[in-house]
Amino acid sequence: MGFAEQRFNVNLSILFTELPLLERPAAAAAAGFTAVELWWPWVDSPTPEQSELDALRKAIQDAGVQLTGLNFYAGQLPGPDRGALSVPGEESEKFRANIDVVADFAASLGCKALNALYGNRVEGVDPAEQDALALENLVLAARAADRIGAILLIETLNKPESPLYPLVTAPAGVGIVDKVNEATGLGNAKFLMDLYHLSMNGEDLPAVIEQYAAKTGHVQIADNPGRGAPGTGTLPLEELLDQLAKAGYEGWVGLEYKPGDRPSAEAFGWLPAEQRAAR
Repeated sequence: MGFAEQRFNVNLSILFTELPLLERPAAAAAAGFTAVELWWPWVDSPTPEQSELDALRKAIQDAGVQLTGLNFYAGQLPGPDRGALSVPGEESEKFRANIDVVADFAASLGCKALNALYGNRVEGVDPAEQDALALENLVLAARAADRIGAILLIETLNKPESPLYPLVTAPAGVGIVDKVNEATGLGNAKFLMDLYHLSMNGEDLPAVIEQYAAKTGHVQIADNPGRGAPGTGTLPLEELLDQLAKAGYEGWVGLEYKPGDRPSAEAFGWLPAEQRAAR
């Protein structure tokens, strides 16, 4: 099992970034992949011009790849920000303005997973106030996802790299999933299990999989240390994905790793070409 039994997609916000955004879907297709995912591509704008949305949609369609995951607006990512939905004021307002833009764009491409990054703690703001705001916004996002038949993903990051981000354990992330589902009654909030971030937090990955596979809507991988391709670090990623499959996980596995000092097209040697296309 392991790698051979998984459906992989390529995150075009961390791989193929040496290319302009509109060239990345075709590059992923040329590397043998049939599915891609994205962070919100317009870091400065939650509501880009329609022409920009149309151009990206056409690039994805022309490449013949499926968009399987899309982030809501999350501020400067990569960069200092770690989301916007719990940040009072302008950032939260930008997130709300972005919700239907993301849902409509995802729907136009058949994308069924929308990821909402929680947001950093803000100095001088009561964490309870941020958490209340986050729940309000996540409820709105869950309803928008439900409108298009999609799931809402809640992601944990890691404390060493994101010290101000409050969701840095699997239980914390799943706790928010449960709160959103309780508030909406929709049941479409799911855990995004990023094995790199969880390993950076020092969590027991087999135990996390055993406990939370049933609540997991998406998986992302990178090796640790280094956040490189599988085989560049010490994580037993093939064994962990095998455990996930045995636990009943049948969703996508996002390749969210850094290619290193080489073109992204050369960073997939660990995965045989016949295993890159979704089956």
